[in-house]
Amino acid sequence: MSNSTAATPVLTLEQPSKEDGQGMWNLAKKTSLDLNSAYKYIMMAEYFSETCVVAKEDEEVVGFITGFIQPENPDVVFVWQVGVDSSQRGKGVAYKMLSEILEREAAKDVKYVEATITKDNVASQSLFKKLAKEHETSFEIRETFPADVFPEDGEAEYTYRIGPISK
Repeated sequence: MSNSTAATPVLTLEQPSKEDGQGMWNLAKKTSLDLNSAYKYIMMAEYFSETCVVAKEDEEVVGFITGFIQPENPDVVFVWQVGVDSSQRGKGVAYKMLSEILEREAAKDVKYVEATITKDNVASQSLFKKLAKEHETSFEIRETFPADVFPEDGEAEYTYRIGPISK
C-alpha cells in the first residue's frame, strides 16, 4: 500500500514581471487595500520590479509589495502597498517580502523604510513596528496627508519612518 500525500505548496518570493501585475491587481481586489488601476500594478512590476516583490504559491500570487526608491532620497524605500491573501495571513509573509526587498542589490544604499498608514490599519502598523524591532532601530510617525487633501471620504495617512536600517 503506497502512502501518497499531496506535496505541500512551496511559497516563493521573487521580483515581479509585468505578467504578475494582473495577479497583484486580482489580489488587491480581494483585500481591504485601496484598489488602483490594473495598469498601476503592471507598471510597478515592469518599471519598479527591483523594489517590488511577489509571493507565489503554485504560481499564483498570494502576496505582493509595491514600492520604490525615492529619487530625491536614494536612501529611502517607500512601500506603497502590502497585500497578503487571507490564506497566508499569520505566517509572516509580509515581513518576509519586506526583508526580501531590503536584501536586494537595488536596496544596498537604503537606510530607511517609509510607508503611509491610516490609523485603523493595525496590520501594517504592526509590520513596520516589527521591522524596527528586528533591526533594533527606531521609528517615527508623522501625519503626511491630512484627510482634507483627499476627495470624498479619505482618511488621514501617517508616515511611518523606520531606520536607520543596518544590514
